[in-house]
Amino acid sequence: MTYRERLWPSAWMYLVALLLVPASLLVFTPISLAAGIAVGIGLFGAAVLGLIRWAPVIEVADGEFRAGSARIPLSFTADPEAFRGAAATAARGVDLDARAWLCLRGWVDPVVRVHITDPADPAPYWLVSTRRPEELVAALRQGGQRETPPAT
Repeated sequence: MTYRERLWPSAWMYLVALLLVPASLLVFTPISLAAGIAVGIGLFGAAVLGLIRWAPVIEVADGEFRAGSARIPLSFTADPEAFRGAAATAARGVDLDARAWLCLRGWVDPVVRVHITDPADPAPYWLVSTRRPEELVAALRQGGQRETPPAT
């Protein structure tokens, strides 16, 4: 089983980026109204492009787990856990280990915690935002089973 998800920003993030237009008008209108409009549109366009360009991809494929720019072989992952609601808030907050590797996005509530078994890796687990935590956990479990060598 493979899994792929891109953590696109929610619609409200684009509305927040739209606030750059009146902010630039406020700053640049005393100089020139045309400059304020041009800068506002340019800043909004750059913000939207940045949101789209840097939306991380969460993927389980080819024996690897990828979250954003990080990747790890599935043979070094164990015990994936899905969290939603208050449990997800706790996993991102009071229950968070400072050594954990994070790929979190504020506009995505559910998270998955994947324990790392690589003794050379200082991170005890990865905490990853996902809109489909149960599917990601299933893909990680199935992929991890496939990576385990057969018993002799």
